[in-house]
Amino acid sequence: MVITSTVKEPEEQGQSLYCTFASRYVRDPVPKFKMPRKSIPKDAAYQIINDELMLDGAPRLNLASFVTTWMEPECDKLIMASLNKNYVDMDEYPVTTELQNRCVNMIAHLFNAPIEEEECAVGVGTVGSSEAIMLAGLAFKRKWQTKRKSEGKPYDKPNIVTGANVQVCWEKFARYFEVELKEVKLAEGNYVMDPAKAVEMVDENTICVAAILGSTLTGEFEDVKLLNELLNKKNNETGWNIPIHVDAASGGFVAPFLYPDLEWDFRLPLVKSINVSGHKYGLVYPGVGWVVWRSKDDLPDELVFHINYLGSDQPTFTLNFSKGSNQIIAQYYQFIRLGFEGYKSIMENCLENARVLKEGIEKLGRFNIVSKDIGVPLVAFSLKESTQHTVFEVADHLRKYGWIVPAYTMPKDAQNIAVLRVVIREDFSHSLAERLVSDIEKVVKLLDTLPSPLSTKAAHITAITNETSDEKVVNSAIETQKEIAKYWKSLVDGKRVGAC
Repeated sequence: MVITSTVKEPEEQGQSLYCTFASRYVRDPVPKFKMPRKSIPKDAAYQIINDELMLDGAPRLNLASFVTTWMEPECDKLIMASLNKNYVDMDEYPVTTELQNRCVNMIAHLFNAPIEEEECAVGVGTVGSSEAIMLAGLAFKRKWQTKRKSEGKPYDKPNIVTGANVQVCWEKFARYFEVELKEVKLAEGNYVMDPAKAVEMVDENTICVAAILGSTLTGEFEDVKLLNELLNKKNNETGWNIPIHVDAASGGFVAPFLYPDLEWDFRLPLVKSINVSGHKYGLVYPGVGWVVWRSKDDLPDELVFHINYLGSDQPTFTLNFSKGSNQIIAQYYQFIRLGFEGYKSIMENCLENARVLKEGIEKLGRFNIVSKDIGVPLVAFSLKESTQHTVFEVADHLRKYGWIVPAYTMPKDAQNIAVLRVVIREDFSHSLAERLVSDIEKVVKLLDTLPSPLSTKAAHITAITNETSDEKVVNSAIETQKEIAKYWKSLVDGKRVGAC
């Protein structure tokens, strides 16, 4: 096939598509919102799409995402070979089902579930941690409702207690399944849930308290052990039996290898279920997640459906039905390929590269490190001085070097703090860390030479005065900075399309 010059239909013919193939293949305009009237050769279709995808960012330089962007070629082959296998067809693909069960058992043992060596664990593979959280939440809600009904008490106002730092999927669960979300407020310098405040907020309608092992904002682990102690005391005082769910989407495949003595999992008696993302530090391409329960008693039987129209009786507990088998197979590949030793080595390497990046940023003298040393391997940092330029400008200028580094404000009650966050994944090397520090230094030096886009805004804010009797008091520098952060947050919210 001959490739010739770019062809573009006249604008008056409607929305059209650029194509680098000869005009004899694309004579009709392709409407933006409608299927084209005629077919085109497969090579032409491929090149059209491939050319457009070139404008996407480079996945390995997307430091905003926790999601895995590289796997070994051997695993890629397994993924490609299983793309056409529908996971739900368990009778037709029994080996794939067995691989999923093996993964569930491995994860349950990794999280110290109280099961025997040869006993099958209770869990399921999901499409990421969002579905896993929905399933765990539904299990808690149904158990709470059943208990309330048996006691003759109202069961129409369930609630969940979380920190304000939870991922948006918790808000989705609460809204979709009519559960009140009670959020523990954050504060400057403390960006995770306070266990004591969380326990103060529980009541007889609380179906569970959700703790985060690896906050999306700073990577920090919440103190699940302290939460278990305080909640157990509360349960003993009140006669309630409020359990804990651990959202280990980011930290579930980190803590067992880097912090094996940290008690956050099924070693704590009130922890009844845990979710984890296989496509994050489980080292699998998106999207696969997992949810495991402490025991069969923690998953109500009435939530498990049984179908037989695919060839045999098959239990299913998922929100969706059809899905690919390739991610399950990829997860099993990583488990047997790497083993405990391999995962530990990779996580230690990620932690070391996070340290290199953190120290390099600290040496610049322009940023405060917000993230903690113990947690998910990432570095979150804020500008020491943000009255002239902001982290949002730093993020924009870093894109010119190819880096995708997110800038965002903290949740309510700490929203005047704006930070940049770099997630350290397996494919982020020592040399890339040094290169990023170098590019950050170039950006801040460039910003020093540029006029501040905040000057007009800051001047306007500073000019605002408060009437106190007959005298006017100018807003303090801290109040001014909060107003500036609020202004930038409104701009960011207008462009926000989601979070990973």
